[in-house]
Amino acid sequence: MEQEQRVRFHATGGEYFRIWIVNLLLTIVTLGIYSAWAKVRRNQYFYSSTELAGSTFEYHGNPVAILKGRIVAAVIFGIYIAAASPWFIWKSLQFRLHNTSYRGIRFRFVGDVHDAYTNYMVRPLLNVVSFGLATPFIHQRAKAWQHNESRYGKARFSFDGSVADFYKLYGCLFVIGGAGVVALFQLMIRNTPAPASSAQAIGETSLFLLAFYGWAFVVYPLFMNMLQKLIWNHTSLEQHRFHSDMRWGRLAFITFTNYLAVICTLGLFLPFARVRAMRYRLESMSLLVDGSLDDITAVQDGEVGATGEGMAEFMDYDLSL
Repeated sequence: MEQEQRVRFHATGGEYFRIWIVNLLLTIVTLGIYSAWAKVRRNQYFYSSTELAGSTFEYHGNPVAILKGRIVAAVIFGIYIAAASPWFIWKSLQFRLHNTSYRGIRFRFVGDVHDAYTNYMVRPLLNVVSFGLATPFIHQRAKAWQHNESRYGKARFSFDGSVADFYKLYGCLFVIGGAGVVALFQLMIRNTPAPASSAQAIGETSLFLLAFYGWAFVVYPLFMNMLQKLIWNHTSLEQHRFHSDMRWGRLAFITFTNYLAVICTLGLFLPFARVRAMRYRLESMSLLVDGSLDDITAVQDGEVGATGEGMAEFMDYDLSL
């Protein structure tokens, strides 16, 4: 005769919350490495809380094996992205400029795909041997290529920002950002008793992360402000020069209030936040016209496919900075 054995689930929200919060904090602190162990702890708890016919299930996943599998998958995916992204970026630049016009004259991008691979695949390899110190050089060369190979009709854009200018920018970011992180870390150490309990350690780590993200709200707008000024104050269209007078304080205020409003409205403020940020970014720009723009003539071009534009948008790659 059949007997019905119902599945029983004994997990509680309180118990799982303690596992979840520890997993979350450790995953953040270890930059995602602990996520493999977090998955094992989560599954072990849920499996052991599931009972059938008087016995519970067990989960035997090995976090090291899971981590290795994720690393292999990430490497394979990274190789594919690294190999394909320069082509997508190149096509995206062509598509975006070709489909933008002003006064009935279209923009163009005439850069070569080989230069795209040089700027977005070959040169970035320098960061492997330089431990990231080549980043300003790579950024400057990519930006110079983008602007120097752009056209408005028959008029040429040009970029004269130097490698030294980019190193000054990144150096400033490193000094200011690093000083803040070191100060926060020292403050956390001084305020944490030596024999701290696990609860105290988690609390202190949470406060440190909150302070770190708060400091990021200060440093990020400063970097974006300096970057926009560096790029556009060194860009010209024939004899006409661009100028940016963006102010860090205003940008920081817009960035912080946008994030706050998006969180408080559960994401509904996002369209307004994007408009606010874009408005300030664009209205901080001006073109110093030397002569007349009416002398610029158009060039006839064929159609350009949208594949690169779609992939660049999918990868969230900002081609403007």
